[in-house]
Amino acid sequence: MTDFLPTPAPVVPRQPGARFMLAHPAHFMALGFGSGLSPIAPGTAGTLWAWLSFLVLQRWLTPGEIGWLVAASIPLGWWVCTVTARNLRVFDPGCIVWDEIASFWAVLWLIHPAGLAGQAVAFALFRYFDAAKPGPVGWADRLSHGLDPAASRHAWTWAGFGIMLDDLVAAGCTLLAIALWRFFA
Repeated sequence: MTDFLPTPAPVVPRQPGARFMLAHPAHFMALGFGSGLSPIAPGTAGTLWAWLSFLVLQRWLTPGEIGWLVAASIPLGWWVCTVTARNLRVFDPGCIVWDEIASFWAVLWLIHPAGLAGQAVAFALFRYFDAAKPGPVGWADRLSHGLDPAASRHAWTWAGFGIMLDDLVAAGCTLLAIALWRFFA
């Protein structure tokens, strides 16, 4: 008699929506408080939300307090991205935009004080590096691709790390481009 294991059912990704977003605080944060549900360019919507919220935050918080907020948003982001990706059953879903939010907050905090024109340049550079994924951004993005949740119990944790990492590298590239522009201008 031959024993055989049944073929596991394929993992069907969940569709994000308002109900999914409100089902868990991690989902609410990871989906950028709703900005990640934008049907068009959710990453851009998340980055715009980050910019708007930064403008509001700087009216209430000191630069040091914003720095602590940025520092806390990165490890917290790793957790919310891990939980949300696992619950969506997708390693890098486009609706997760907390990575854009935390990374663009870091950019805005580090170029402070910058006027709206400087912030707009930072926005355009960040969106370019995040969307086009040139060089090191593409490398960081590929680190978590090809993960198999059945092969490793840490696959989702690595997925959450990868979601955050490529945007942090995009932020670093944005800051480098701004520093070079300031140096040579």
